[in-house]
Amino acid sequence: MSSEMLPASIETSNEERKHNVQEDQEESQESRLDEGTEPVSKRQKKKLMKQKQWEEQRQLRKEKRKEKRKRKKLERQCQLDSNSDGNDRKRIRRHVIPSTLRLIIDCSFDELMVLKDIKKLHKQIQRCYAENRRAPHPVQFYLTSHGGQLKKNMDENDKGWVNWKDIHIKPEHYSELMKKEDLVYLTSDSPNVLKDLDESKAYVIGGLVDHNHHKGITFKQASDYGIEHAQLPLGDFVKMNSRKVLAVNHVFEIILEYLETRDWQEAFFTILPQRKGAVPADQAPERSSQDQQSRADGGLDNDSSEGEHCRKLNSLQKEEKRGKENSTESAASSGPQ
Repeated sequence: MSSEMLPASIETSNEERKHNVQEDQEESQESRLDEGTEPVSKRQKKKLMKQKQWEEQRQLRKEKRKEKRKRKKLERQCQLDSNSDGNDRKRIRRHVIPSTLRLIIDCSFDELMVLKDIKKLHKQIQRCYAENRRAPHPVQFYLTSHGGQLKKNMDENDKGWVNWKDIHIKPEHYSELMKKEDLVYLTSDSPNVLKDLDESKAYVIGGLVDHNHHKGITFKQASDYGIEHAQLPLGDFVKMNSRKVLAVNHVFEIILEYLETRDWQEAFFTILPQRKGAVPADQAPERSSQDQQSRADGGLDNDSSEGEHCRKLNSLQKEEKRGKENSTESAASSGPQ
């Protein structure tokens, strides 16, 4: 081989080497593109495999969830069918016997209440609605003169009221909706005591939370409209520490309870809150004639007796002090001159 041929062979071998290196680089890049921008570790490969399995089993999991829902639905249905203790509300509703008695909450006192009391009345109405829906003998429930602050508060805080069932919510006054001879206003100021409920009547409860600021206003309204009025027979069965004026929902619930039991005493003691200190009238201790007289004279039995006791004590203390002063003066005068 001549010396002239050596450079050409060396150049050819260098070109082949470059070509091989370029091919290796291209293969490496393709493998990386297939697997990702970075080399894949064993841990990443496991993750990729798990992800692939998860995707493949997605439909199977969906079918399992569907079967589980069907099974639970079937179990609930079987439980309802075998439930004979009467705790299920739907089963109770099947045996409901609605009363023909109409019970009205008169909301015409809106302007006499501040917002705080309006909110309390709203809660009491909610309670009445819920209890009537659960009652075995629900009444024909009316909410009249509905508007003003009460409606605004209900719109803002209880928008679902528009979907309430088994209730008649009317902006009109109750006197425009009922016959005058059917109406009976329930007020603690009435001299008439209710002995029984006439289910052909419409009984009115004053929707007022006033903390005794407007005494006798419901009785006055009944008299002004010339309708019948009465009070629940609370005094015949119950003695309480507090006054006889009850919350709207308490009156409502007592009537529902009486419709079920036909027993006023049981209705009162089932519904009245403990803070009222209610005891059966025949078990309450009798007051002395002097105590009753002090109540009749102004109801200040405790305060007046305590005041009288303080006055007597003060007079005794003054007399003792005066006696001591006199004895001191006599001793000084009889001492040595």
